[in-house]
Amino acid sequence: MQTEYISAFDVVIGVLWRFWPVWVALILVMGTSFTYKKRLGLYGQLFDSGVGIAGVFICLFWLFTAIFASTISPFDPLAQVSVMKDTLPGAVEPASKLVYYFGGDKLARDVFSRMVYGSQIVLIIAPAATGFALMVGITLGLPAGYYGGKIDTLLSFLANLVLAFPVILLFYLLVTPGIMDTPIPYAMAGLFFLFPIIFFCVLFWTRYKNRLDRLYILLGITLVVGGWIYAGLVFDRDPLHIVHIDPNQLNIFVAVVFASSPGVFRIVRGLTMDIKTRDYVAAAQTRGESPWYIMLWEILPNARGPLIVDACLRIGYTTILLGTLGYFGLGLAPESPDWGTAIKDASRLLRSFIHPALPPTIALMSFVLGLNLLADSLREQSMKD
Repeated sequence: MQTEYISAFDVVIGVLWRFWPVWVALILVMGTSFTYKKRLGLYGQLFDSGVGIAGVFICLFWLFTAIFASTISPFDPLAQVSVMKDTLPGAVEPASKLVYYFGGDKLARDVFSRMVYGSQIVLIIAPAATGFALMVGITLGLPAGYYGGKIDTLLSFLANLVLAFPVILLFYLLVTPGIMDTPIPYAMAGLFFLFPIIFFCVLFWTRYKNRLDRLYILLGITLVVGGWIYAGLVFDRDPLHIVHIDPNQLNIFVAVVFASSPGVFRIVRGLTMDIKTRDYVAAAQTRGESPWYIMLWEILPNARGPLIVDACLRIGYTTILLGTLGYFGLGLAPESPDWGTAIKDASRLLRSFIHPALPPTIALMSFVLGLNLLADSLREQSMKD
């Protein structure tokens, strides 16, 4: 049976129409941000430059794509229709009359739907893993830079030990399938996922230790929510079945946190060593504030600019790294729609069919570009501050 095709113009219009929930969300968010940008602090300042606007637009586009993936995608990313194998863009699926806008891959899956669902995997793992790496790096970097001495020597040695190991080889060792048969990933996850709980408990304790009514409420919320997320991520024992992560994703998650934390640690340590010499830190010490109060409420807020910029760049780096791991077939399942795996699958038939490789490649490139533009704009604003 001969496959029907629609015109290139209809493909473009159809793709734009499939993204209608993204356009609606972008109009609402961008419009509101422009209107109230003077009240939105650092985020509002991003709209003072074209680079910042472009970065926010691209990042929000992929964020809303991940959120509305089930509405945007016409097909299940794993569904196979044999007659659609290696079809060109614009092919019409005979049974449903829905269109394979970007064509079909070698397993007869819709390339467009897989690209859309791939954004969910990237936007879950990369920002979350970067956030945990920030928690680990901040929690260890602050005391190392503030106290110095033996604490600094020990923590710096451990960080340099990890950084001295080749990154690609380190990830290869941490995400190979056989590692999941050992307790190593779960032990590392159990350790790293404690840091956010410890961080927020110490944060609230140093701020509200003289206001016990508020302190008990905040500590209770931190322990309940943190324990709930911890149980779901590490032990897969969430009683509400909301927090869950696949073993392969947990493996990659832990590897990213382990490899990224030393870099964050060195940045936080350096910033702390510089900021602790400022006059407002000396004033806090004169008032009799505790060291952890000074670190969390005097030093850390004044280091937020470089840390935010580093976080944006680190998310982009992690996104590329996930794509690289997927390209080598490591970590995620072979049928995963993540962009790296999609590029790997398509690269084997580039001489015959190039169209399955282009959408995930452009998606990966555009998301990293948006993060870099966002980081550039944030760097400019932090320098002004």
